[in-house]
Amino acid sequence: MGRVPNLYATSDLHVTHRGNESFVDLIRPESPDDWLIVAGDVAERMGTVVDTLARLRERFATVVWVPGNHELWTTARDPDQHRGEDRYRELVRRCRGIDVLTPEDPFPVWPYAERPLTVAPLFVLYDYSWRAAPAEGVPLAEALRQAREAGVVCTDEFLLHPDPYPSRQQWCARRLEYSEKRLARIPADHGTVLVSHWPLHRHPTEPLIYPEFVMWCGTEETADWHVRYRAELAVYGHLHIPRTTEVDGVRFEEVSLGYPREWQRRARGAVPVRRML
Repeated sequence: MGRVPNLYATSDLHVTHRGNESFVDLIRPESPDDWLIVAGDVAERMGTVVDTLARLRERFATVVWVPGNHELWTTARDPDQHRGEDRYRELVRRCRGIDVLTPEDPFPVWPYAERPLTVAPLFVLYDYSWRAAPAEGVPLAEALRQAREAGVVCTDEFLLHPDPYPSRQQWCARRLEYSEKRLARIPADHGTVLVSHWPLHRHPTEPLIYPEFVMWCGTEETADWHVRYRAELAVYGHLHIPRTTEVDGVRFEEVSLGYPREWQRRARGAVPVRRML
């Protein structure tokens, strides 16, 4: 009987930060049949994102990517000035050119588990429905004011444009609707590996040093997706708090590398990639 391939995952490589770029060379398979999940925040410049994914695709049999907020930023220094939905679609187009799977492509199936596992890359954004006290129940404008007073404002407010949608909340609603329709079509005898940059359940945000940041971390609309869509594993990043947790018998894996100032403080140092299955 042949060797069973591995499913690896990484996120938040932030390869343009000094000290992080070299870790891309360490992300390598044990066999040519291994798969890799990249759960967003590779970089801010579109060209750098695509070049990094292309390098990884040369090594792994299958690479599955979802966008993080940094990929969706439109910065003054990026030669590519696509904004909002157009930027996302251009990233998808370029990923298809290098044979990297995206949330717009047919979901691949991992056939090496006890039952088939559909790997579902999801792009769902956030809608500010997660709030930290005392912002719970107040209008969004007031919640944002409180966050500013606390010195916590996500850079998305300046660089992640929702065009052509009037707001990120409405873009999120559209992505939720689209994603649910696709997830509902997964065969009933399949389990799933749910992949999103933003966590699908709120519990991973509990250790946030600045609880106000939770507004930019997800949406209450996905709170039961790990149960509803038969997840065996949920992979995410964004929080820069790499760890394993469990809810309703489902394993949640935060697989971010993070910024050098973060991984340098960890006892285990930098962990650029982890084996999931």
